[in-house]
Amino acid sequence: MVQPATAGTPLSLPRLLAFACSSLPVAALGLVLAVYLPRYFAAHIGVSLLAVGGAFGIVRMIDIGVDLALGVAMDRTRTKWGRYRLWTVIGAPVLMLAVMMLFQAPMGISMTYLIGWLLVLYLGTSILTLSHQAWATTLATSYNERARVFATMTAVGVLGGVLVLGVPALAKAMGHTTEAQGVQAMGWFVFILVPIAVAIVVAFTGETITPNVTGKTFRLMDYWDLVKRPDMIRIMAADMCLTLGPGWMSALYLFFFKDSRGFTGGQSSTLLAIYILAGFAGAPLIGLLATRISKHRALMVTSTCYSLLLVMLFLMPKASFWLTAPAMFLAGFMAAGFGVMVRAMTADLSDEIRLEQGQERAGLMFAVTALTSKIANAGAITLTFSVLAAIGYQAREGAVNSPEAIRALELAYVIGPVVFVMLGGACFLGYSLSAERHAEIRSKLDARDALYAESAIMESVTGEAAIPQSR
Repeated sequence: MVQPATAGTPLSLPRLLAFACSSLPVAALGLVLAVYLPRYFAAHIGVSLLAVGGAFGIVRMIDIGVDLALGVAMDRTRTKWGRYRLWTVIGAPVLMLAVMMLFQAPMGISMTYLIGWLLVLYLGTSILTLSHQAWATTLATSYNERARVFATMTAVGVLGGVLVLGVPALAKAMGHTTEAQGVQAMGWFVFILVPIAVAIVVAFTGETITPNVTGKTFRLMDYWDLVKRPDMIRIMAADMCLTLGPGWMSALYLFFFKDSRGFTGGQSSTLLAIYILAGFAGAPLIGLLATRISKHRALMVTSTCYSLLLVMLFLMPKASFWLTAPAMFLAGFMAAGFGVMVRAMTADLSDEIRLEQGQERAGLMFAVTALTSKIANAGAITLTFSVLAAIGYQAREGAVNSPEAIRALELAYVIGPVVFVMLGGACFLGYSLSAERHAEIRSKLDARDALYAESAIMESVTGEAAIPQSR
């Protein structure tokens, strides 16, 4: 069994890839959920557009609170299976059941059916995502290794998204020619991939349970102590902005590339695929950059480059596919670093909090960053579509927009993402948790953990509780 690395000990590539496998089904499902599943319910299952939109909105609001509760529960878990490792096992059947009930839903399902099983789906996704991210904090404990681990997780997730995009073509080649059958095939792909990925992670990755040195339980005041920290505020604000910026771009993407840049639907989709695929290279290489110049500086560099590339897209000649493709690749390359750096810095900060509070809080902290991401994703469509309405842009099929409306669309496409992404990078001006500071924290944590391990051994031998003394 693969054991967690000690501080400063790099994980081998096979170990890293085995652990990152959980990202495959989660990322694949996330793409299908965002792009294909809403249309599938409305066009094939027969659920009204209003009901589909309402169901997804209601579930998202409920899901926000669930993540925080899950984070607290995970941090308090202690079993022979591990802390977060056990939750990974729990999440698999939950997610598989929901995938089956939604992708193979009968015709004419009610809104109640849709809300209920979407809640189960999001619950399973949250369990797998939060447990995976929190588990990574115990698997890799050094500053640089954290960047490498989260970068690999992101790159493997990109691979999951690419694989699921090819499923409809494979289904068509096998005689399943309708759009609905292609979506159902995607569901089967995720259903089969979940247990395989989780089995690989659990079988080949061990977990060391970090000791709690105080016996107190979680209080609401502990949550406030966590989120009021200046560095945590920076991480939360940056995560909000760095999710909202690309989300804004995504929401306006087809309008901009077709109506402003003059690309066909097929060309626009190809350019989007290039943008997504770039993350496979961008995530690990930006992770490597972070080991050279620190994570917060790497994020500031990538946010600046991303913004400049969006401006370049705006200034390029229209319908120039071969000029636009490299810029889209580089933009996707830079965007891949946003989530990597934010999650890796969250893991680093969880060490500082555990040192001070004597309790594991990694699950809760990743739940907080998941909360900011979900709020930003939900707000992106609301904000962008409100802007489109305000500038007089006509989004319906076949509508003819005036040059003034197209110009306003172009400005909205560029200004919104650039402002939010640059704000996200600026959040880390004055960030204090450097590699040197984290090394000091890890040294103190490792010494204290070793002391408590010695205490536990003495207690098991003598039958008497040993009281650890500071060294």
